[in-house]
Amino acid sequence: MADRWPQSIVIVGCGNMGGAMLAGWLAGGLDPARVTVVDPVLEAAPQGVTLLRDASEASAPDVLLLGVKPQMIAEVSPSLAHLAGADTRVLSILAGVELATLARLFPGAAGHVRIMPNLAAAIGKSPVALAATGLDDAACAKLTAFMEPLGTPLWIDESLFDAVTALTGSGPAFVYRFIDALALAGADLGLEAGQAQKLALAMTEGAALLAASSPFAPGELADRVASPGGTTRAGLDVLDADGALMRLVNATLRAARDRSAEMSRDSAG
Repeated sequence: MADRWPQSIVIVGCGNMGGAMLAGWLAGGLDPARVTVVDPVLEAAPQGVTLLRDASEASAPDVLLLGVKPQMIAEVSPSLAHLAGADTRVLSILAGVELATLARLFPGAAGHVRIMPNLAAAIGKSPVALAATGLDDAACAKLTAFMEPLGTPLWIDESLFDAVTALTGSGPAFVYRFIDALALAGADLGLEAGQAQKLALAMTEGAALLAASSPFAPGELADRVASPGGTTRAGLDVLDADGALMRLVNATLRAARDRSAEMSRDSAG
């Protein structure tokens, strides 16, 4: 889609997540000359992208992406006000910072958008949750197209953002922890540690790709792998006993969701 790209983009704070999004957009065909990064500590920007150390050197863009630490936004917003002009859409990847807070801090902007991606945006495989205020249907459609090179955009009600943050924002870390646990358990069974990690990673990649393309739900796929009385069923019986895995995952997501809600309250105050 040739017209998906804004004419000018300013990214304020290009850390892990902002950098992943930028990498995904560039891989998708975004002209780096359209991008300015404002970051006081970033060693270098991708080739063709302008890197500035101070926001005062930048001009109001079509899209302003906020990637600073969430707890810093109230403090730094006055120095960014000139970037949020009447034709600028303010996009935020700041966990816990609500649309109402963005509208209060940047009242002159054309619209405000909350985004929850994850690091897989760099390879175009991230779910991208979106919620907005001040955008009409055409602007939302254009924003959706802008997000498509990062993965799968999905518009949701903002009231669900804390849950989405827990599931898709924090979720990769939980998956990585489980992969690590599988590898460590394999090593405990006698496999060489490096070999166990390679096997766990390859198995996870294949299982995820199969689940993504299968007509069957993941729970059903698990049962299809498990033959009655076989090795897989023996392992699943441990995970399923007294709902152990479900209770652990539920508690994990609730903790992440509750922390996101707490951050929302803090930023609103």
